[in-house]
Amino acid sequence: MLKLAIVGRPNVGKSTLFNRLAGKKLAIVDDRPGVTRDRRFGTGRLGDIDLEIIDTAGFEDVTDESLEARMRQQTELAVAEARLILFVMDAREGVVPLDELFAGVLRRSGKPVIVVANKTEGRAGDSGALEAFNLGFGEPVSISAEHGEGMSDLYAAVLSAMPDEDEFDDRDGPDRGEKPIRIAVVGRPNAGKSTLVNRLIGEERLLTGPEAGITRDAVSVDWDWDGRRIRLVDTAGLRRKARIDEKLEKLSTQDTLRSLTFAEVVILVMDATHPFETQDLTIADLVEREGRALVFVLAKWDLVEDPGARLKAFIEKAEEMLPQLRGAPVVALSAETGRGLDRLMPAVIKAHADWSTKIKTRDLNDWLKIAVERHPPPAVNGRRVKAKYMAQTKARPPTFVLFASRADKLPESYRRYLINSIRQSFDLPGTPIRISVKSGKNPYDEEITDPAKAFQTRRRNARLATK
Repeated sequence: MLKLAIVGRPNVGKSTLFNRLAGKKLAIVDDRPGVTRDRRFGTGRLGDIDLEIIDTAGFEDVTDESLEARMRQQTELAVAEARLILFVMDAREGVVPLDELFAGVLRRSGKPVIVVANKTEGRAGDSGALEAFNLGFGEPVSISAEHGEGMSDLYAAVLSAMPDEDEFDDRDGPDRGEKPIRIAVVGRPNAGKSTLVNRLIGEERLLTGPEAGITRDAVSVDWDWDGRRIRLVDTAGLRRKARIDEKLEKLSTQDTLRSLTFAEVVILVMDATHPFETQDLTIADLVEREGRALVFVLAKWDLVEDPGARLKAFIEKAEEMLPQLRGAPVVALSAETGRGLDRLMPAVIKAHADWSTKIKTRDLNDWLKIAVERHPPPAVNGRRVKAKYMAQTKARPPTFVLFASRADKLPESYRRYLINSIRQSFDLPGTPIRISVKSGKNPYDEEITDPAKAFQTRRRNARLATK
């Protein structure tokens, strides 16, 4: 079990995150700062990681005999006993001096630290999350603890930062340095998911049969493929919500969706005799919105006539029905006979590599210059939006920020053009890509930067108007 401390200045959402990870409301949450005073302990889970969680009081810059100083001592004790620190900051307020002061304290502790940029729902804290890079702990994780957004990104960050012995035991083989690629196998009931997993690992690990709905729990299977560590998760079949009646099936569906959220690559298995039905499209769209890499599998391929023409038609239909996933790999196979199975894992590894891509800033801005020259941003109300600079803020999935004048006026169609151009130029077919658009700080917007200066400016302008 991983012991994890949640720390930060007052009122940034530490207790909300604590409750989220614990799965129940153990800590009192209120908008007033300073509600939490003592350390609070709880247990919880993040994906498949068991956690011992420590909630702490807001960090204050005091060292006297006051209550705040004693609360700070409690926070420092939590840092000392934890194995991993979640340093929470308020992304809507950005990095403040107290955050920077506390960052220095955490650096001196020598513990691994993950910066969590909280309150980013609805892109409200994107700019503040970018500021968090300056704290010196690497890439921040953007979440909304209140709404449960970004938990899969937090899971990936915790998995990368935690010591290997916390996740694996000696049964997992001699290679301790590499984390497994987490793959969720999803699809409609009776599409052939369990049969596919059994065929991949070479044993009858999972129960299969002609009956739909045999698998109820998400079942994790560790496996080695070509020297790579793989964690396969077979899941219960997903049906349309209107057809889910039994309580047990609802729980199975929730377990499947949770597995999908915490996966890195999702294999969407479809019955080749009836592919791309409404539920298949719904699952694929959910995978893209969750930002996971996706590989389509057309199972039961041995039952298909004229396979060459059918495969071409399937690919065209996928690109037509799911343009946001254009280029995602489609693998036709038969788990019963093994035909086409050798093409699946190379496609998965390629999708995972594309999903993890980091592009050099120089190459990105060389591409941006060419893309803008080829297709300039449109003029809005007679004034053109000017793209200035682009940077990649994270991978998995590739996420970028574009700095532009009049950023709020950039049409969504132009954002889609940039995403498709990135996919084509950097060979990232089917990869979910995120682009946020930001304006630089307006030095003339004094009402935001300095209210006193804004008052003086209004008085000066009033005097000039009367002359």
